[in-house]
Amino acid sequence: MMPTAAFPMKTAAGAPWKRALVIGGAGFLGSRLCTRLVDSDVEVDCLDNLSTGRAGRVAHLAGRRGFRFLERDLLDLAGPACADTLTGPYDLVLHLAGPACPDAWPERPLDLLDAGSVGTRTALAVADRDGARFLLASAPPVYDGTGPAGTGSHGLVAPGADPADPVGPHRVHAEATRFAEALVAAHAADHGSDAGVVRLFTAYGPGMRTDDGGVPGRLIASALAGEPVVVAGDGGRTHSLCYVDDMVDGVLLVAAGRSVRPVDIGGDETATELEIARRVVDLAGSGSPVTCDGVFADAPRRPCPITGFAREIFGWMPKVGWREGLARTVASFRERTEPVPAAVARGGGEWWA
Repeated sequence: MMPTAAFPMKTAAGAPWKRALVIGGAGFLGSRLCTRLVDSDVEVDCLDNLSTGRAGRVAHLAGRRGFRFLERDLLDLAGPACADTLTGPYDLVLHLAGPACPDAWPERPLDLLDAGSVGTRTALAVADRDGARFLLASAPPVYDGTGPAGTGSHGLVAPGADPADPVGPHRVHAEATRFAEALVAAHAADHGSDAGVVRLFTAYGPGMRTDDGGVPGRLIASALAGEPVVVAGDGGRTHSLCYVDDMVDGVLLVAAGRSVRPVDIGGDETATELEIARRVVDLAGSGSPVTCDGVFADAPRRPCPITGFAREIFGWMPKVGWREGLARTVASFRERTEPVPAAVARGGGEWWA
């Protein structure tokens, strides 16, 4: 098994990579990965169009040796522009440029499909050019309850609905995810590329977004604002929460391997949405009432991550339980954050050490 130290891929000879490209690096998870890599003396190019990411998340890396921030859209770099911007050579490409949950980007379906198709193909081409390890950050499947036990599909499908129907609030996310994974597998088979997929279940922690409709973010936002904390359905829908530091460990362990097979990274413990809401309200010291909207009482079942592969092959296991993780997260939102440096807050297109 590989070690699970604070930086799991660190060895006596140093990190296995010299230079990495992190696409979507100004996002919640991407920025944490950039930080961990830079702290391990890996040079990092952080690419993000800031449509959902924030330059402030990587502002603390400004001036760090080998770190470069590029405010660019991956979709604009297909073709000759790619070599001019993403100069490399890289030995690791992490592709996180896509929404983490089906509720994100509902108003941008074409961007979502492009990110899964054109964006993934462009990222694979960069990795193939340099002979780099490529890892796609994907989303887990969600069981629709229409097939035999153990079957499922990406995205949310209403019970009894046709899973192949392209019309629906989450079908675009589902198909973009399925295509991106299939593209990685086909590329690895056809080109012999060192490419893999990591399926990320719900990540949370300090600095997470609270405005994308996900759990626990929206529950935390409501509780801290003193507003009613509304849970879906009867509150019984379960979630597998993974603290962000544990998820970073998992992603880098999978990146350091050569697995093509998708690897689940997520929390081992499950909690109902009602349990999470009550815990959040208690931690926030809020008088917010917890209510059930009843709308998604028949919503499809969200699966738990199957982490046996990650444990056995990569030696990964989460260390922070959901109760402790929520305590850290809520405390971080209650603290005053430092202002983003003006030069970084402006965006500015590109800056580096």
